[in-house]
Amino acid sequence: MKMFYGWKMVMAASGLQIIQAMMLHQAFGAYVAVLAVEQEWSKTALSGASAMLSVEAALLGPLIGWFLDRFGAQGVIKIGVLMFGVGFMFLSQIESLTGFYIAVAVIAIGASMAGYFPLNVAVIQWFEKKRARALSFVGLGFALGGVFVPIIAASIEFFGWRETAMGSGIVAILVGYPLASIFRRRPEDFGEVVDGIASNADNKDKTESQQTTPEPEFTAAQAIRTKAFWLLAAGHGIALIVVMAVNTHAINHMRISLDYTIAQASFFIMLMTMFQVAGVLLGGYLGDKFEKRLVAAGCMVLHATGLFILTYAEGALELVFFAAAHGFAWGLRGPFMQAIRADYFGRKAIGMILGLSAMITALGQSIGPLLAGILGDATGNYELGFTVLSVLALFGAYVFWLAKRPKPPGSANASMATSGT
Repeated sequence: MKMFYGWKMVMAASGLQIIQAMMLHQAFGAYVAVLAVEQEWSKTALSGASAMLSVEAALLGPLIGWFLDRFGAQGVIKIGVLMFGVGFMFLSQIESLTGFYIAVAVIAIGASMAGYFPLNVAVIQWFEKKRARALSFVGLGFALGGVFVPIIAASIEFFGWRETAMGSGIVAILVGYPLASIFRRRPEDFGEVVDGIASNADNKDKTESQQTTPEPEFTAAQAIRTKAFWLLAAGHGIALIVVMAVNTHAINHMRISLDYTIAQASFFIMLMTMFQVAGVLLGGYLGDKFEKRLVAAGCMVLHATGLFILTYAEGALELVFFAAAHGFAWGLRGPFMQAIRADYFGRKAIGMILGLSAMITALGQSIGPLLAGILGDATGNYELGFTVLSVLALFGAYVFWLAKRPKPPGSANASMATSGT
């Protein structure tokens, strides 16, 4: 039986997520820890570079979203892979904080164009009933990438951070570019249908199902007039505050508070991503069975718990609990963030809708590392910053709980659903 092409795209997207997670998102903390010692740059200065990863997403989000809706994902992702790799090569040659910021900016643009957002938009176009499952498999790649963080950390300690950055750039291009070539725009353009090649009987059932529960078709303008758009963006942004703070500062926190080496601390990041894998695998099932906003709310409680345990950990046992709570919550919640928007607003303008959402969620990506870094410099450790972020994560749970599905455009009471935004 011929494999549905959408699943080939899912595998390619998962592979690209492995590359980004392994080399950047979950390994960035290792670079922060070694540069803090070698270059004597402050936590705040290094946090600023981390914030740039999200600022680029905010600036480019609507433009990328428009391009994805109009032309498809392949070209965007190819350019992104090339910039991602070149950015790491440039990183290996930097001699100043300014050079570091420039290198991170190039990497960030590449990550935005070949990462989470365009990959999910590409996959969303090919799935509806199995959307949560497909996006969970894409998220699985991101989780699996974190398992390889100890390899990056060991390479930094054994070969040096410059050599590791150069090797990462070369591998990213050699492996990532062929994967980027797999993506196609919409199944209808290639004689296929959403979720797979259906028989006549299946098509009949699908048509009848769609007549009773048709997928909504919001434009971007209609979506941003709903409460759900803003609540989902706020909840997602708060989640990213926690995630980015952990990615940027967890290894350095363990080095300062527990006197761990970078390699020892990275073991718990690897353990965290193993639990993230478990969350992703379970999320693929739960996402198609239960209300995603409620599951996301529960995950925010786990995020808060995990970060609080990390903050006041005194040994390995507490760090294991942190890895379990934070990793499982991230893996379970992460793929839902795009799937729930596609469920609420449909595929018609999903690229632009996700692009506009990225402008808001990017604030969370920026605030988390910066707040933890600034308070860390002020107090000498991360306890106050991480505690504040733990409390904020609990508020995020309430935000997700409020994010109910909007009425479709043109339906009765739709104006009531869009009021108050």
